[in-house]
Amino acid sequence: MSATIPKSVFTFLKELKKNNHRDWIQENKKKYRENEETLKKFFTEVEQGLKKFDAIENKKIFRINRDIRFSKDKTPYNTHRSASFKRELPAHRGGYYIRIEPGNSMMAGGFFNPEAADLLRIRKEFERDASEIRKIFKEKEFKKVFGDFNQDNRVKTAPKGFNKDDENIDLIRLKSFFVVHKFTDKQVMDKNFQKELLEKYEMLLPFFNYMSEVLTTDLNGVSLIDVDA
Repeated sequence: MSATIPKSVFTFLKELKKNNHRDWIQENKKKYRENEETLKKFFTEVEQGLKKFDAIENKKIFRINRDIRFSKDKTPYNTHRSASFKRELPAHRGGYYIRIEPGNSMMAGGFFNPEAADLLRIRKEFERDASEIRKIFKEKEFKKVFGDFNQDNRVKTAPKGFNKDDENIDLIRLKSFFVVHKFTDKQVMDKNFQKELLEKYEMLLPFFNYMSEVLTTDLNGVSLIDVDA
């Protein structure tokens, strides 16, 4: 039977949000460790599930401790738990993400803040021809589940070197290229959540495969992967 997310995970995170300090964590260390073991098992099973239909290089379970060095918010702990699953380089680009948070759980997939060379390559592709990516996003079930690219991370007008009046400027303006699907607490705690999550991840394959092809070829379609490496 697949690992599930119990109510205790949500209860702990809700209480942590009200008591976000080290003393409370120390007092509730047993609950914290039990929840972390449960989540680790769940994330590990998700990784194994992903490997049945995609090439996964590794998973990363994000720490509960926040990096507060450059933040105005000095609360020490994240009030959500999350993990990412990186696709196997060099041929498979992009990654999957899952976030467990009371009232704000979600999964995502795509390309988060790609490095400058990859960002330029993607933009150049969309400038030249965005018909393929638009076709993927217009597919009925994909559109129903994911909608469009997340719009939170983009430039205001046009990136340097691109025309603000380009017919594909809505895509070219983006600095990250990912989609999101949200879940209710009830859905996350359901016994079939892991199965549903993996089904939605699998729906991303046409998107991932297209973007991976873009990022492993030049504008002339010549492969950038060293086959002898």
